[in-house]
Amino acid sequence: MDAKTAELRHAHDVLADFYVEHLAGQLDDDPLDRAMLDLFSEHVRTVGTDVADVGCGTGRLLPYLKGCGLAPRGVDLSPGMVRVARRDHPEFAVEVADLRELPFRDGELAGVVCWFSLIFLAPHDRAGAFAELARVVEPGGFLVTAFKNADGALRRGGRRTNLGVEFDTYWLSAGEMQERLTAAGFTTVFLGHRPFEPAPVGYLLVQKTR
Repeated sequence: MDAKTAELRHAHDVLADFYVEHLAGQLDDDPLDRAMLDLFSEHVRTVGTDVADVGCGTGRLLPYLKGCGLAPRGVDLSPGMVRVARRDHPEFAVEVADLRELPFRDGELAGVVCWFSLIFLAPHDRAGAFAELARVVEPGGFLVTAFKNADGALRRGGRRTNLGVEFDTYWLSAGEMQERLTAAGFTTVFLGHRPFEPAPVGYLLVQKTR
């Protein structure tokens, strides 16, 4: 494992319980997040129900996705996050995995959720990571992502938690997100923006080319 990946993994091991505390109820209070997951779920159910939350963190989206009629499972780079997800959501399968090398067969999934999990991809990892996401989605399946919509510059995350951790993040523009996903074999279904936050948020729903 390279040093940057090890740094990211360690930081999120430390942050796992912090995220549980600070993100508690966030989805209940965010109609836009719910609307985007609802849109994804409605589209996915036309194909199947097997989906993965890639970079699932504490597993907080898994019950919501189940409530939308899907059969979700989770993967995350951080063993600490996986431990917390299994503790708090024992009814779901969650395992440690790197989104650059996913533990799924070709076309195994009807859909993939990447909820702020693509913001950690360094430039040299992006083409391969987006191709890997496309590999595991069946033709006609869907991917949804929420991301920080900015200029793509390197930023250091973690400092504001005061837990002594830092890691690299990249807030890719909506244009680059679309270009990367198109190159990987997806077409855009919906693109939305939430510009009124300190860090503007983008939402993108794409379908794998049949």
